[in-house]
Amino acid sequence: MKPVQSCPSRRELANAIRALAMDAVQLANSGHPGAPMGMADIAEVLWRDFLRHNPANPAWWNRDRFVLSNGHASMLLYSLLYLAGYPVKLDELRHFRQLGSRTAGHPEHDVAMGIETTTGPLGQGLANAVGMALAEKALAATFNRPGLPLVDHYTYVFVGDGCLMEGISHEACSLAGTLKLGRLICFYDDNGISIDGEVQGWFTDNTAQRFAAYGWQVVAPVDGHDSEAVRRAILEARSVTDRPSMICCRTVIGWGAPNKQGTEATHGAALGADEVAAARRTLEWEHPPFVIPDELKAQWDAHEQGARNESEWQQLFARYRKAHPDLAREFERRMRGELPAGFQDAAAKCIADAAQQAANVATRQSSQAALNALGPVLPDLIGGSADLTGSNNTRRKDSRTLTGEDASGDYVHYGVREFGMTAILNGLALHGGFIPYGGTFLTFSDYARNAVRMAALMKQGSILVYSHDSIGLGEDGPTHQPIEHLASLRLIPNLTLWRPCDAVESAVAWQAAIEHRTGPTALALTRQNLTHQPRSAEQIAAIKRGGYTLIECEGTPECIVIATGSEIGIAAEAVRELIKRGRRVRLVSMPSFEVFACNDALYQEHVLPPAVRKRVAVEAGVTAIWRQFVGTEGRIIGIDHFGASGKGSDLFKHFGFTAQHVLETVGELLGAP
Repeated sequence: MKPVQSCPSRRELANAIRALAMDAVQLANSGHPGAPMGMADIAEVLWRDFLRHNPANPAWWNRDRFVLSNGHASMLLYSLLYLAGYPVKLDELRHFRQLGSRTAGHPEHDVAMGIETTTGPLGQGLANAVGMALAEKALAATFNRPGLPLVDHYTYVFVGDGCLMEGISHEACSLAGTLKLGRLICFYDDNGISIDGEVQGWFTDNTAQRFAAYGWQVVAPVDGHDSEAVRRAILEARSVTDRPSMICCRTVIGWGAPNKQGTEATHGAALGADEVAAARRTLEWEHPPFVIPDELKAQWDAHEQGARNESEWQQLFARYRKAHPDLAREFERRMRGELPAGFQDAAAKCIADAAQQAANVATRQSSQAALNALGPVLPDLIGGSADLTGSNNTRRKDSRTLTGEDASGDYVHYGVREFGMTAILNGLALHGGFIPYGGTFLTFSDYARNAVRMAALMKQGSILVYSHDSIGLGEDGPTHQPIEHLASLRLIPNLTLWRPCDAVESAVAWQAAIEHRTGPTALALTRQNLTHQPRSAEQIAAIKRGGYTLIECEGTPECIVIATGSEIGIAAEAVRELIKRGRRVRLVSMPSFEVFACNDALYQEHVLPPAVRKRVAVEAGVTAIWRQFVGTEGRIIGIDHFGASGKGSDLFKHFGFTAQHVLETVGELLGAP
């Protein structure tokens, strides 16, 4: 066996990544060895020479963020974490992609083991990184003081051809250039191969010119297997502070596998025992599978340097705290994700004011009123809209626009970039220090769908403000009228949707969204004005349960009507008329299915007694999801086809969303004459 030198070369250190990657994929007989083997030299230089982190404290606030956007290369990240000394055991590499292992097929957000974000859906990691870099710049603008750069870390991201082919890369990177995110540095793994083979047949973009046009600094071409060239490229990227940087690295996918490197055969499948053996010979790697010699592991171990990195920052923070104690406390509060002391009082006042004013307004306006009330006591809020600010009502009266020149603002104009915006919100939330929200029309949640799903998967508290929530928006027609969207969002695990019926429910929904930090919240809001619903103090308190009795009858109900949002007013008119006629009908407002489901069975049965089987649901959306509440004997007034162009009030009448239709439907159930 060839002895390992006391001072291993860079290539030997990089080969440790290659060996672990091909061994883990081979043992699992599943995975992607090519990208880890191709990017190993780049990763070795970045992680050992530049990345400022501490394996003993992966959540250190001012650490550099590293994002593997080409998440199929997960063994690259897992190998780096193991080698650097993060809490990733060798046994977990052996169980790569197996049930119960922390080394999943694609990296899943777990800061405790050093994984900043979940990646796999290509391009989203890159957009998350834009959000992280935006968070760094905004926090720096708020908290840094002369001589005391409290926030000054970098965000590094690896991307592949697939990330750049996905449209989200254009949305996010265009905005990153506009916002001058100078501490965002990307490494493009330009290996020319994707699953289908050589990308020249379907991806001929001039990436360098593309990113230069975005306003990025481009460092190209760089030999991704020349460590010194990579080191110089990173230094050049870091020398520019007013533009993000793209380092274009030419690499060979599967580098070191002599018969398969440079081909799609290394992309998404194990190399095979023979090719792994051949690669060992080519790389002069004579160690058994999963064995990293102590000399190599010692050179990779980042504990000592990591402790120095964090200690230096802690010393700076101590000086900062002494000079600016109030700012230091606020920084700590925000990075810990704690709400300010005055938030609960402000929320209570916001709800009480909405009840007292009893205004008949659109819930998009009610939402803005809540923002105006809560924003001044919550500097964590950072908002924005995908070019629909005036329609979504997402800008509060004291907002200041965040720009590339001045990042101290709290409102981002995302432009027509719904998908990019939503993934950037996820990056802001992942970074810490912010409660991000962004707006668009409910129908355009389709554009952002996978980023919404990723927020739910990662349990990140992004707030999604979706206005124009039904056919009630009117003349824009069926292209803009959401039909299936409420139901489809409700189907996403760990996402909470609120569809408030007036200003009071809107205020409660905003409070709930801000307090809910373990998953995204969607707010579905109307364009049209809605009627204020009178409530007792007890009913107002019950809104936070997600479903409650809004109108009660005397005695046990014969029938229960359940509705949300704009249809509450219609249902309320019908229920009150039925009660006048001597029928025992209860109206339940159900602004959040998900929150209601979290109540104990006793409360749920109190609101929806199982014995009352005659029920009518009313919502201007697809009907199937309501069967859980009305059962097989109930009726659903909904819409299972696309809308039409016309005034919202006319469409409601045309499609049967009227008090008369509700009254007649209940009457049919009750056998009324």
